[in-house]
Amino acid sequence: MLRPPSLALFLLASTLLPAAPTTDELIRRVETRYNAARTLSVEFVENYNMQGHPRPPETGTLTLRKERKMRWDYAHPAGKLFISDGKTAYLYSASENRVERMPLKDTEDMRAPLAFLLGKLDMKKEFRDFSTHPGEGSAEWLVARSKNDRTPYDNIEMLIAVDGSIRELKIAQRDQSELAFSFRSEKLNPAVDENLFRFAIPAGAEVVDSVAWDGQGK
Repeated sequence: MLRPPSLALFLLASTLLPAAPTTDELIRRVETRYNAARTLSVEFVENYNMQGHPRPPETGTLTLRKERKMRWDYAHPAGKLFISDGKTAYLYSASENRVERMPLKDTEDMRAPLAFLLGKLDMKKEFRDFSTHPGEGSAEWLVARSKNDRTPYDNIEMLIAVDGSIRELKIAQRDQSELAFSFRSEKLNPAVDENLFRFAIPAGAEVVDSVAWDGQGK
């Protein structure tokens, strides 16, 4: 006849299981990892869904450098590029030979906040109402809402690995759309050429200024 495990065995097993990290521990992991880095490269898959109408997934490589510099090189769709030189953001479509130009601090493009990931990340300054729940394996989800009602997004979810790396990022926007990224093959502090973040407008390209533009990206 099988007997249920004793209370002592249950308590022993409980002590051997790793405790789930607290909200503060998860925040500390992320901030410690990224605020100490000067450069980063990672492969991404981007998914966008507008009120139940998903767009085909887009893929590529994201490169970041301190001082708000970033470059999204898209493999699919080919020829799509999003660049920030620290002041100005550019979105280029080779198929249309079209450039959208905007001051980084004013753009509502949801790729732009990731420019502040290196060296500037302060989760509690930007977000509130934190909560956590388990992810796959030892990863944990960190959920938070924006402190500023004027941001284009309402809440975010980050899947955080034990080493503090962000494996997935989900953004719920105020227009009821959803933007999600999954990341893999992250490299911290790779050698990155400064020229990667300089954008030269291609000959004959249509240039559209998405917000008020003073010519200096300020």
